[in-house]
Amino acid sequence: MKLHVLVDRLSLSHICGSLDKEAAGVYAGDLLSWVMSHAQAGDIWVTIMSNINVAAVASLTEAACVILAEGVQPDAETLQAAAEKDVTFFSDTRSVYQLCCSLGSALSNE
Repeated sequence: MKLHVLVDRLSLSHICGSLDKEAAGVYAGDLLSWVMSHAQAGDIWVTIMSNINVAAVASLTEAACVILAEGVQPDAETLQAAAEKDVTFFSDTRSVYQLCCSLGSALSNE
């Protein structure tokens, strides 16, 4: 599913990055080393972590995007790193669980 479709279906707040990327799965996690070893290319990564290392891990794993749950917002340093690494960020007020349920439903109906 293209990110522009996803953002419309789930009413996500687009923070930065391309909406043309293709999302194929979902991964939720906050331990960066664990995400690096388990997330798959094309995954939508749901987390509450918002530091600069999130952009690096998202780029390394080739995540389709990062969704910051529970209203978390990235700082300026993270946004700069995201722009440099072509990482797409969204934010949403839902919990990680609620987002994962919504994402699973949206992807399975595609």
